[in-house]
Amino acid sequence: MAKIFHTDGSRLGFFTAVFDAYACKDAYLTSQNNFQCSLSDEWIEVPINEEKAKRVSEKLQALDARIFLEIDCLLRTCYPDREQIAFKYMKLIIKHGHRARENFSLEIVRKARDYISNVWNEVHRLHGFLRFKECENGVLYADCAPDNDVIELLSRHFKSRLKTQPFVIHDVKRNRAVLYDGKRDICVPVQKADVRITERERSVSALWKKYYHTVAIPMRKNTRQMKLYMPKRYWAFMCEKEGDDC
Repeated sequence: MAKIFHTDGSRLGFFTAVFDAYACKDAYLTSQNNFQCSLSDEWIEVPINEEKAKRVSEKLQALDARIFLEIDCLLRTCYPDREQIAFKYMKLIIKHGHRARENFSLEIVRKARDYISNVWNEVHRLHGFLRFKECENGVLYADCAPDNDVIELLSRHFKSRLKTQPFVIHDVKRNRAVLYDGKRDICVPVQKADVRITERERSVSALWKKYYHTVAIPMRKNTRQMKLYMPKRYWAFMCEKEGDDC
């Protein structure tokens, strides 16, 4: 019989569940509401407890600062077993030390490293694919629908690039957005954004689309390679691909 520890999907919820489940041999952590468990399993709802979460976080920071960052990355993945993978990976590092993360003979290590790579690969792609629009209020706005929950990671890059320029990165899939005022950023829930772009933005967008289609060579079009370098799931948010099916 397994014990299913169900969390709200937040970092605090995860670390609270770790505190409660750590000594349990058959523990399974999840935030999925549609998780399928057997009749013999015990379902445990885990309410957030900031004191428990703090104790786990501080312990991890003291043992291995890198594992704390890796867990944060694992919890951003789109995979339904992310909490369980993060939980098992964390226990492995705590038990065997930092060298355990290089033991690729273990399935949990391979899976955790694959999940982490998937997150950072998407962040890297969106550094180039994200398209900002100039709004009438002087703020730059970019919408996206990434596979993983990465808008905070994207914000770090664009704060460095844009310096004091205010911007918004809106994850329309998760209804969340990072707001940056030129000094600080904050992540807030956003259902829908009222975006009013400038005439200059319309002109630049039209010019860029004209250039994009002008330099294309129809006789050498390679749709398969295009989708490899520029995944189709990002096209809806790129002005140069508006109206293109391939």
